[in-house]
Amino acid sequence: MNILLVLLKTALVIGIPLGIIPLILHVERRGAGFIQRRLGPNRVGPFGLLQPLADVFKFLFKEDVLPSHVRPVYYYLAPMISLLFAILPLAGIPLCGKIDIDGTLFRPEVFHSDLGILFIFALTALGPYGILLAGWSSNNKFTVLGAIRACAQMISYELAMTLTVISLILVYGSSDIHAMIASQGQLLQIPFISSFLGLPAWGIFLQPIGALVFLVGIFAESNRLPFDLAEGESEIVAGYHLEYSSIKFAIFFMAEYVHVIVLSALYTHLFLGGYNLLPGADFLAEQWPLLTPFFEFVCFFSKVAFLIWLFVWVRWSLPRFRYDQLMDLGWKRLLPLALGNLIVTTAILFWKHSS
Repeated sequence: MNILLVLLKTALVIGIPLGIIPLILHVERRGAGFIQRRLGPNRVGPFGLLQPLADVFKFLFKEDVLPSHVRPVYYYLAPMISLLFAILPLAGIPLCGKIDIDGTLFRPEVFHSDLGILFIFALTALGPYGILLAGWSSNNKFTVLGAIRACAQMISYELAMTLTVISLILVYGSSDIHAMIASQGQLLQIPFISSFLGLPAWGIFLQPIGALVFLVGIFAESNRLPFDLAEGESEIVAGYHLEYSSIKFAIFFMAEYVHVIVLSALYTHLFLGGYNLLPGADFLAEQWPLLTPFFEFVCFFSKVAFLIWLFVWVRWSLPRFRYDQLMDLGWKRLLPLALGNLIVTTAILFWKHSS
């Protein structure tokens, strides 16, 4: 029974993100058309809904080229490593609260630990290895430059993101994701404000500076515009995956979108209340208590979908940074801001517990 349950949860962890990637692609293209006042894909299928499926077949049947100058073993290994370390963090991300089946509580995530946040960060930190391996194994000056840019960018912004997470762990008193989400289900205790507004104790209200730093960090961590310096077409042709074609390029493509899903889910759990029910859904959960996990999943998925749309919105609204601007923002702005936020948070908590 336990093995079957683990296999079922693993299938969901792998199937859900890979299944919604075509939908994200369609939303991104239609969103680009909407923002740029053009139609977007509208030929293949009704409203262009089958265009992502056509892209899948295009990648599958394109010629799989192996350039003569690459290092073959590492060249083939790089996209698989990128996709593996993009999917693995999903094993520690809960899609809903605990599920009660005949008096037995089951956790929705594949892997649970009291150090859940640290486990996810440890896995996401391994992502640059696939990119660095792709750039080096391609044996091309542009791919190496793109890989070095990606790794330097990720390291720079991970520092600020880590300091932000430490601040949240201090505030919530736990690094367990479920405990953090449970703390965010309470009302915000601020005199003269919470009593009037009834704000929940979400991380975005408790740590607004940390929420801003982390939001910028997830854009840089996923190599998305305006931080896509690793793929800067106008400077280094296509970056670290310049020498990749067919299904190998598609794997890198999938890894990037899975990474977007993971970071959006992580931001939701840390700052947007996780799977806590939104107004209106709590009433439905009271009427049908057995469907509470489903309502929690819908609320969680709605928040993640909003963040994914934000990725699309920002991509087609902001221009690409210069590389010196990218590094200055990470080291000279976000890192001091995150460090100052951690110091202030520590001082407030120390004063609160000592008084």
